[in-house]
Amino acid sequence: MPIKIQSSLLALVVAVTSQSARADVTITPDVVYGHKLGLAMTCDVFTPTENPNGAAVLFMVSGGWYSGWTPPEESQFMFQALTDKGFTVFAVRHGSSPKFSIAEAVSDVRHSVRFIRMNAERFKIDPQRMGVYGMSAGGHLSLMLGTTADDGDPNAKDPVDKVSDRVHAVVAYVAPTDLRIMAKDAPDRLPAYARFPALDIDANTAKSDSPLLYVTSDDAPTLLLAGDKDDLVPVEHSRKIQAAFEQANVKSQLVEFKGAGHGFKGADAKKSTADMVAWFVTHLAAATPK
Repeated sequence: MPIKIQSSLLALVVAVTSQSARADVTITPDVVYGHKLGLAMTCDVFTPTENPNGAAVLFMVSGGWYSGWTPPEESQFMFQALTDKGFTVFAVRHGSSPKFSIAEAVSDVRHSVRFIRMNAERFKIDPQRMGVYGMSAGGHLSLMLGTTADDGDPNAKDPVDKVSDRVHAVVAYVAPTDLRIMAKDAPDRLPAYARFPALDIDANTAKSDSPLLYVTSDDAPTLLLAGDKDDLVPVEHSRKIQAAFEQANVKSQLVEFKGAGHGFKGADAKKSTADMVAWFVTHLAAATPK
């Protein structure tokens, strides 16, 4: 199933990038943003060499909370729509299912934001202009960053953990928002979820990683992209969190694609990517006033 999700995303970005010239990008592979169990946690950095705008966008490399590695030279085209607009893109990998839980994946990506912000000067980005996006599980992780961020722990031993993990814009494609209804003891759980080891959790455990439950007025501006015929992550996930954002007066928008399932193709792929880029341009591209 993670392979299917990643293939859907590849189809989405191919539809957009195949018709335009590729801007020059400097690739910095396998940047270590942390360690656990003696292993490095890494991200790849794609820095535009022409007209960088100083803003950063983190892409959550995740499908089914499985985070795989691809040679960055082969994945560069996935981020062209953003790097063409001057954004520096970070492709962030997390501890992967089934070895690591959803909660651990959330912790990893939170750490990645802190690390990137702490090293903003190194990456030549503005730490007050950071966005995040992803598809499916990657969208879920993006929403967790948008709804559960903090300003860091001043008493932490690791200096990275003293830094804020707040992001300033979120785009979530076909994202789960309430893991309680996907848990193994959920009464109406879809049979497909049994194929995801990460969802071998009970509803009580799922609460802590359900972004729907954490919406507050200080959340990052959020764009939701969903297909109204998605039979894996039904559109109600996006509709419910959009309603919560509206109630909390969070800047947000839900774009539903008629007849689309778990991933977009053709014209839907082009529109969803254009909407994603436009969201980040609106909320991140302008320099922070001094």
